[in-house]
This record gives sequence, structure tokens and C-alpha cells, in this order.
Amino acid sequence: MDKIIIAIDGRSSCGKSTLAKGLAARLGYTYIDSGAMYRAVTLYFLRHHIGLDDEEQARQALDNINIRFNAENRTILNGEDVEGEIRRMEVSNYVSQVSAIPAVRRAMVRQQQAMGRNKGIVMDGRDIGTVVFPDAELKIFLTAAPEKRAQRRFEELKSKGITTSLEEVRQNLNHRDHIDSTREDSPLRKAADAIEIDNTHMNRAEQLKYALELALSAGAVVE
Repeated sequence: MDKIIIAIDGRSSCGKSTLAKGLAARLGYTYIDSGAMYRAVTLYFLRHHIGLDDEEQARQALDNINIRFNAENRTILNGEDVEGEIRRMEVSNYVSQVSAIPAVRRAMVRQQQAMGRNKGIVMDGRDIGTVVFPDAELKIFLTAAPEKRAQRRFEELKSKGITTSLEEVRQNLNHRDHIDSTREDSPLRKAADAIEIDNTHMNRAEQLKYALELALSAGAVVE
């Protein structure tokens, strides 16, 4: 079989990016972090004081936004490496609101679909298996217990030197979950044909091994 598309969806801090990166590396596929694209848009909106309730202003701003990934999978916004900036809590606090703007979602979905035109990609996000690639050969829906997610996110931020509290992280995740699940445009939901993986009690190696088995069963070939 030709190369396939692997879509990984789930809530914030379930480990989607970790799994997607590992799977892409094992298969020789391209990894695309759709969440980073929305974070980059959010950073641009914050920097330029774009009103989050003004869709026309948002639509015009999108014309000035160019997002790409370099060879190290770092996010480049209009020629600037913003990988560190987009992971900060200020961006996290607004990214779900920006992602809920219909004009933003449509623009990002178009770019993501173009990236997958030749297949051979692993993309993670909220609506990859339901909206971006509804015909993906493999769809995974990743879950984890809320407390586990909060702890993972807190430790990740601490390792990057970002000061916050576990309670602030917990509140941020709850807020993002609510917006992601209730927005009108492309809400977070599990695709009917997605395979659910609860990694609350799995380590990285265990979940990667399982996901790789699923990918091979779906027609992927290790290069």
C-alpha cells in the first residue's frame, strides 16, 4: 500500500504530540503539529491586538500570517522561530478561543489538507480525524485522566523554565476542554472509526509500540 495518513486527536496534554512525533520518526513520515499552527495564530493575534470577537478583523489578519515548520519541527511564524513563545501560558490561555473562530479554523484546515496531499504524514490535533482528514487510514483518539494531564503539562512547563502553578494549569486545561468540546465549528469529538488509547497508565514506549502496531495493520510500512 502507498503511504497513509495517521490522524491523532484528543484533549490538551494527553501526549498527542509525543506519540505523533515518535510514530512519524519510526515510519519515516512527516510530523505536523496542528496545535502549533493555532498557537502561532494566537501569538500573532495577541501581538497585534486582534479582537477575538471580531471575525472580519481576524480574517484580514490571517492574510498576513505565514506558518511553516523547519527541519527540526520548530514553528516558524512569518520567518521567526516562535516555538518557545507559543508554548507560554499567555498563549495557552487564549488558543482555544482563537481556534474557535470559524475563519481561523477554515484557513488552518486548508493548509493542513494541503500538507497531507501526498500522504506519509502523522498529524495531531482536535479535529484531524473528523474534519481535516475524515478518510485517514488510521485514526487514534488519545485520552488520559484529567489529573494525569495536568501533572504532565505542569512538569513540561517547569522543564522549560516557565513559572506557573499546578492549579493554574488545571484551570487552563478545564477551560480549553470546555471551549474545544462546545465550539460550533469543528468541535473536539472522537471519530466513529477512531481507535481510543487511554495512556493514563502507559509509558511512552508502551503507547508508541501499540500505535506502531496499529499503523502497520492499517498499511503503513517502516522505511
